[in-house]
Amino acid sequence: MTTNTAYVHGYSPQEARRLGDQADTLAALLHADTAYAPGSRVLEVGCGVGAQTVHLARNSPGARITAIDRSAESLAQARAYVTAQEPGADVEWHTADLHHLPFDPADFDHVFACFVLEHLPDPEHALTALRRVLRAGGTLTVIEGDHGSVILHPDSIHAHEVIGHQIRLQAAAGGNALLGRALQPLLTGAGFDQVVVRPRTAYADATRPALVDGLTRKTFIAMVEAVRDEALSTGLTTAADWDRGIADLRLTANEGGTFHYTFFKAVGVNPSG
Repeated sequence: MTTNTAYVHGYSPQEARRLGDQADTLAALLHADTAYAPGSRVLEVGCGVGAQTVHLARNSPGARITAIDRSAESLAQARAYVTAQEPGADVEWHTADLHHLPFDPADFDHVFACFVLEHLPDPEHALTALRRVLRAGGTLTVIEGDHGSVILHPDSIHAHEVIGHQIRLQAAAGGNALLGRALQPLLTGAGFDQVVVRPRTAYADATRPALVDGLTRKTFIAMVEAVRDEALSTGLTTAADWDRGIADLRLTANEGGTFHYTFFKAVGVNPSG
C-alpha cells in the first residue's frame, strides 16, 4: 500500500484477528476458483498479516509467492502465521510500496490483491504500476467489498448510519469502501483486457451459524465497532446514537436476523504488445 494512505482499520491485535476470521470464513466464497500452477510466479500486494496468503498457498501448492506490504511489523506476523499454517509454502517477503515496486518488468505471471485498492486514493494508478511487473498474458486478480451492498433484517436506519460513518472515515483516510462496484471500469482504465467481474454474495442467517459468527459478528460488526472512537472524536455522531446503531446492527446476528453483503472479484489479463 502507498505510504501516504492511512489504514482506517488500524494495526491492533484485534484487527489482526478480525482479518484472520474474515479470510477463513470467506475462503470458499472468495478463493475457491483461484489456483496457480506449480512454478508460477505470483505477487501478492498488501498481504498484511498473511490472512489471505495462507489461502493462496493452500490453493496453489508449488507456486512461488512473493508477498509485499508496507508494514514490516505486519510482514513479521504474516511470516509467522503462514509458516505455522502452511509450513511448505514457497513465500518470499518484502517490505515495499506497490507504487514503487522493487521488481523488474514482467517479473510475475500473476498478481493478486485482496482488500487493498479500497485503501488507496488513486487505485487506477496503482493498477498501472502492477501491470509493469506482470508479464504479457499474465493475470491480475482483485477482490474488494462494497459497504453499499449491505442488506439487513431487521432493517434499521440507525444501523445504516453507523455503517455510513465507517464509509466516511475511510474516505477521509483516502480510501473508498464502495469500491467493489467500480472494479470493471478501473481495471479497464488501467489497460487490462478481458476483464471479468463476478459478485460473490455472502448471506448469513440462523441456519448458517458459522457465517453469522464469522461474517456478521467477527468480520463486519467488528470492523464497524473499531471506528467508534474516531467517529465520536471527529463529531460524526454522539455516543448515544452510535450505541443505538451498533445495537441494531447486532440484532442481525440474533435469532430471526439476517445479513447480506456482496464482494466483487475481478480478473483481468495484461495485454501483449
